[in-house]
Amino acid sequence: MSRLLGTLRSSQPVARFQRCCGLFPAGEEGGGDPAEGAGESGACNGAAAQRRPAAAGRGPRNGVRSGRGPQGCAQKYIVKNYFYYYLFKFSAALGEEIFYITFLPFIYWNIDHSVSRRMIIIWSIVMYIGQVSKDILKWPRPLSPPVVKLEMRTDAEYGMPSTHAMAATAISFSFLIATTNQYKYPFELGLVAAFVFSTLVCLSRLYTGMHTVLDVIGGALISAVLLVLLYPAWDTIDHLLLTSPFCPLLSIVVPLVLCYNYPKLDYYSPTRGDTTTILGAGAGATVGFWLNNQYATPAYTSENFQLGFPLITSKMLVVVLARFFVGIFIVLLTRRLMKSVVLGMLGYRYKFPISDLEARRRLEVEVPYKFITYSSVGFSATVLVPLLHGLLGLM
Repeated sequence: MSRLLGTLRSSQPVARFQRCCGLFPAGEEGGGDPAEGAGESGACNGAAAQRRPAAAGRGPRNGVRSGRGPQGCAQKYIVKNYFYYYLFKFSAALGEEIFYITFLPFIYWNIDHSVSRRMIIIWSIVMYIGQVSKDILKWPRPLSPPVVKLEMRTDAEYGMPSTHAMAATAISFSFLIATTNQYKYPFELGLVAAFVFSTLVCLSRLYTGMHTVLDVIGGALISAVLLVLLYPAWDTIDHLLLTSPFCPLLSIVVPLVLCYNYPKLDYYSPTRGDTTTILGAGAGATVGFWLNNQYATPAYTSENFQLGFPLITSKMLVVVLARFFVGIFIVLLTRRLMKSVVLGMLGYRYKFPISDLEARRRLEVEVPYKFITYSSVGFSATVLVPLLHGLLGLM
């Protein structure tokens, strides 16, 4: 068993998967064993990459792409199969902020409030546990060489567990479970969709060279266990979040305490900022859920309806798209404004220019900056956007 775990934790399976999908380091081009160079001096991994700013990859020339790897390592690679390249690059984006900030609000605005609430709560819990686990375990990411690394920002973080795998598993299967309880549709179809979604995201972490096989399996399993443990309490948690008079206070105070007491590292890692972003968005959304239930139509009922998905008409499609684009415009505008306002106020308070990246990484700046900005985003998505939808006749 220990030998198997050692193999799954090593870089060679990741490199072999990349070669099978047509991704090679420049100069190898299908020849050589991925195991070669695994022990070379100067190999790059996520444990030490944080001290070097990552530069963006350059454009392709005759199939060769290049970029600055961690520790200043110049890394060029050759793509021989562009189908896998774009498939897994897209799949990797399904675990990034752009996906969360569009998909989760879309569910809230257009499908079902209760489904969205459950997904956001599960996502926040799972991501916090995953991010903290990385900085407690401190397992390095795959070595480069032999692995080709396509992402540089996340290489400054540790690897175990894969939070992409955790989020993909949590979001896809919590959506399946929540909609199964609310709507009538073929369960097998939903199960296949959830499995395909989570699998694509998991495989994308191997293709991009960001995680070992063990990181990905561990992330998916942790998420599955958390879903099993939390599922019996879903309705109780949802009811308390909507009806408890202490909900707004606890929704702000508890995440803030967790962010300020995030595990300390010897160097800067984006994990604390990312965790604050997630908890802030979840806190703002939770306060919005509570306000909507108190002062709008109550969302909680003890009945469990089994509704079928309505037939999509052209008029419904127009309304859905209008809700989405209006909502996303407000959400992005809120994020842009709050970033400028909060960062300006913190810069004035702590006497630093807003362009000072090192100052923005300090605990007393990063946590309030990220938390206030994204809690405003979560609140805007759940309160302000629905109000605007009502004013525009899009409800």
